[in-house]
This record gives sequence, structure tokens and C-alpha cells, in this order.
Amino acid sequence: MLVALLSAFLGGLILNLMPCVFPVISLKIMGLVRHGDENPGQLKAEGLAFFAGVMVAMLALSGALIAARSGGAAVGWGFQLQSPLVIAVLALVMLGAGLNLAGLFEFGLAIQKIGQGSGKRSGPLGAALTGVLAIVVATPCSGPFMAGALGYALVQPPLVALGIFAALGLGFAAPFTLISFVPALAKRLPRPGAWMGTVKAVMAFPMFGAAAWLTWVLAQQAGNDGLLVLLSSFVALGFAAWLYGMGQKRRMMGQGFGGFYGGAGVVAALIAVAILRPAGGIPVHAEASPTLADAAPTAWSPEKVAALRKQGKPILIDFSASWCITCQVNEKTTLSTAEVKTALARTGTAYMVADSTKFDAKIQDAMAAYGRDSLPLTVLYPADGKEPVILPQVLSKSLLVDALDKASGKA
Repeated sequence: MLVALLSAFLGGLILNLMPCVFPVISLKIMGLVRHGDENPGQLKAEGLAFFAGVMVAMLALSGALIAARSGGAAVGWGFQLQSPLVIAVLALVMLGAGLNLAGLFEFGLAIQKIGQGSGKRSGPLGAALTGVLAIVVATPCSGPFMAGALGYALVQPPLVALGIFAALGLGFAAPFTLISFVPALAKRLPRPGAWMGTVKAVMAFPMFGAAAWLTWVLAQQAGNDGLLVLLSSFVALGFAAWLYGMGQKRRMMGQGFGGFYGGAGVVAALIAVAILRPAGGIPVHAEASPTLADAAPTAWSPEKVAALRKQGKPILIDFSASWCITCQVNEKTTLSTAEVKTALARTGTAYMVADSTKFDAKIQDAMAAYGRDSLPLTVLYPADGKEPVILPQVLSKSLLVDALDKASGKA
């Protein structure tokens, strides 16, 4: 258990470097730079708030996962991104954050004015919400130390499992919280200045990139109809943000602003209705897009694996999902390259893709049988009938070619 706790903590540290989390990190960076050494107490308060947000979100997600598994459901880590509705909401949140950073509107001006009068600011609440959002977006990215720890946690009693997930959250929150409490580290941050406006605008683009990625994921899950609803909601959200920003400007100039705020609220309500309505909105369960099947050499199934093993063929299984960025990197840099395709043909290896873009209980059960509960997962069955080999989460062409040769007996 100590090894699992340490692995989970290290996995949480590494999770800060994963591309899923980078867009959200921009919010944390702006918060730290904004305060700098101007108000050490405020900096510590934001550090604690971020830590609390991370831990609450982590324990809530892990608790839901453990409860679902205890009830017999075959769900895995990052399961919330198997829901097109969750994907759509996150995409809208990312776009809204990007528009805010780009200066189309300001978030929380009224709260800040109230807070400034009493010596407080809205920073801690924002830091806590940033921690929650970071966890929700980060869970599909499995660091190299996380897979084993998560697999171990989900076969343990609930309290032990929660302890391991807590260690994961602790590792994730540690860098930001440490900087906020150690003045020597905080002083290394650049001082606030006019340059922050430019940096803030630049930080909007990772948010837009995250929204684009989530839109692509939703297209795989919900097809063209769901994509049309989301893109229409993007346009509406941009209009609502513009109305809200105009209302803020008119209010600051002492002019009428109620109509603009009211218009923004009406458009926001229409977005919610468009996404949530039972018919025509974002489907909770949708058929996969045909383009996803076209990209898979052979769709995975337990029956196919059993039949090929009886034939003595080596088998390569790629457990993947469109919302798993590391999986997509493996696909582009290794699995789809000419060198690997040539090796697959030369060794006579059957190549299967187990697509977990949307929930599939058989895939989750198969991953659990390998002792894993997070993506990516690449499994290679040797031709001689021996036990399967679990390959590293980050693949390379040379590593995979060598493994294929060994599995086929041609090394």
C-alpha cells in the first residue's frame, strides 16, 4: 500500500505536466502572478483554496467511481468524459474561460468591488473552482505512475482506495500550494505589470484549443447532430458573452445596462435548453461516428481474441479513446507509422483497437482483468500462448517493433 500511495503521489505531480491540464494551468499562473508578493496572506489563501478544490473534486469523483463499482457497474477512471453531455458542458466552460481571458467580458467584477471594500478579494473562490475544473479535465490523462496505483486502488476496500486517490490529489495540488506558502518560490514569479494584459490574452488560446479538442471528442461520441448543437451553442455563448461585456462597460460609464444583462441571461438559458432537451440536444448515449471505426484496423472483442489465440497468432490490443490525449499521441507517433504497420504485417500480428470513447462494460472488465483502470493501455499477446505483456503507456516505434518481433518469435 505504501508503494501505491507513493506512486499515486508521483502520478499526481506528473499530471501537472500532461497536455490535458495545460489550459487550466494558465488560470493558476495568472492568479499567482496577479498577487505576487503584494499580499502573502492572499497568496496562501488561494493556495489553500486550490488545494481544497482539488481534494474535494478528487474524493467526489473517486467516491462516485467506488460506489458505482460496488454496485456492480463497470466504470473506469475518467468515466465522466464518456458522457457527451459532460463533454459539451466542459467545452462551453473552456470557451467561456477563453473569451474571459481574451477580454470580451470580465468575470466577478461586482464580487471584487464588494471584496475590496472589506479587504478581501474573490481569489480563493476562483482558485477553488480552478482546482475542481483541473481535476475534472485531468482525470483522463494517466501518468506513468498512476495506472498501477489506480488499478490497485479499485480492488481494495473503499477506505484504502480513497486514501490512494487522496494521495493522487495531494500530488496534483502540491506544486501550486507549495509556491503559495514558500516566499522564496513566490518571489521568483515576475512582478505584476502592464505585460499581464498581453499574457492574459495569450492564455486564452490554450482554452480555445481545449474547447476544439473537446468538440472533436464529442463528434466521435454524438455524431453530426450533437456536433451541430454544440457549435450552435458556441455561437450563442459568444453572443451572450458580448452582451454581458457591453453591459459591464455601460454600467461602468453610468449608462443603462439591464437590457444587456437580461439578454445575456436569456441566451444562456437558451443554450442550456438546447443542450439538455431530451430530443435534439446532446445525447447522453450516442452511436459512435463512422470515422472512428474507419481509423481502427479491427474492432476489439473478447471472442475475436479467444479465436486468434487458438490459432496461435500474436495479438496487439490498443485500449484507447478519443478523449485520451496520450492515446492520440501514441496513435500518431507510433501505431499509425509505416514502420509499425510493416512490422505488424511481417510478424502476422492481429491488431485490434478497444475504443472506450463512450462507455463499454466489456472493455472496462477487460482492462480490470489486466490490473489496469486508466488509459492508455497497450497489450501484446505472444504467439506461443504465454501470458500477455503490458507495454509502457508512452510508446515508441523502436520499442513496439522489438516487442512485435519477440512476440512472434522472429526476434
